[in-house]
Amino acid sequence: MFVYQIDEELSLKLTEVSDAERIFELTDQSRAYLREWLPWLDMTTKVEDTKAYIESCRKSYADNKGLHTVIVYKNEIVGVASFNSIDWSNKIAYIGYWLGQQYQGNGVMTRVAKALTDYAFTHLKLNRVEIRAAVENHKSRSIPERLGFVNEGVVRQTEWLYDHYVDHVVYGMLAKDWNPEN
Repeated sequence: MFVYQIDEELSLKLTEVSDAERIFELTDQSRAYLREWLPWLDMTTKVEDTKAYIESCRKSYADNKGLHTVIVYKNEIVGVASFNSIDWSNKIAYIGYWLGQQYQGNGVMTRVAKALTDYAFTHLKLNRVEIRAAVENHKSRSIPERLGFVNEGVVRQTEWLYDHYVDHVVYGMLAKDWNPEN
């Protein structure tokens, strides 16, 4: 079982089917808030949908293609963070994350993204970590910016968000440039 302790109040734990009810509850409580930037909310309408998502995450982990975790803050699951995919041939991890609305503003996601980035470089020996966020999603974009990631440009109309395309800003960090003291 993968558990990564970040600090005294925050850890990442491999997502398990037993987490499905809590993840679904958190999704449901934050549905309107999350829907602004995440395209999968309308397809997640019952706990079974969350269980299916978790099973695909577990397969990705078993195949060594991703690492999907729940964020545990003060002993409660408050969100999800992951290496959505790991490209081993090019040594790149792609980070994705979301946090329940009521847990915003505590620095949780910045600490999580920092820990995942550090884990990618120190434990997995990857060369690059990438985070993408919609151009207008300033909260999400502030995380890689705070951590010193380089804004590498905009990918136009890269994600379909319910009824329109959104552009993404691509942020990259290289192992040689990573300073975990940031």
